[in-house]
Amino acid sequence: MSDGVIQEARQIAFCEGEFLVKALESEEELWQAYRLRHRVFAEKLKWVPERKDQLESDVYDAWSTSIGLFSSQQQLLGMVRMTPAPFPFMLESEFSGCLVGSHHVRKELDTAEITRLAVDPTITDRGLSAKLMRTIFKGMYHWTLANNIRYTYLVVESRLLRVVQRIGWPCHAIGAPVALPPADVLSVGALLDLDEFRSAAASKRPEMLEWLHTREPATTEIVARA
Repeated sequence: MSDGVIQEARQIAFCEGEFLVKALESEEELWQAYRLRHRVFAEKLKWVPERKDQLESDVYDAWSTSIGLFSSQQQLLGMVRMTPAPFPFMLESEFSGCLVGSHHVRKELDTAEITRLAVDPTITDRGLSAKLMRTIFKGMYHWTLANNIRYTYLVVESRLLRVVQRIGWPCHAIGAPVALPPADVLSVGALLDLDEFRSAAASKRPEMLEWLHTREPATTEIVARA
């Protein structure tokens, strides 16, 4: 059980080829994230209402860490938000409809929630989009390592959950798919045990595990340009 101690999250920054992956800190970085989120979750998916300022943010941003994927031109191409326990999860309120059955949400300090996973919707190259998604997952993975996280929750479209499972991430559904308003898209809550992932990947996909653990440190100059 959680002892109630709230720990300050340890942040990450590394290079993956021509991309920079880092925790978002500056006002400009966060503005880019809120704009990207609006384009994806308000304008495209209709999961949240559109706003006049075209910036999508919520109360969870106050206690979460957002990890961004930047191009060499300092453009934010993708992101994911990590919310550590014992802070409130969206799964406990906005996404509570996905808690079908008797599942009890873990709130121990080895647990976090993944939300606002997004890739720039203007990218039409499926190969590039898939590469960006894999790299965002790598950023998420390194953040969990830095912060001693074993379990991560996420709520995704049923279709996307199957995609994530096929690429080697053993995300287990914690309820049946439900239509969440306002978009009424069939979504499902899932739990990922990273120890289970590492064990399975070591025997079945060792090259994937090696790639995840291999990273190029980001210099101060590179981080400052983002």
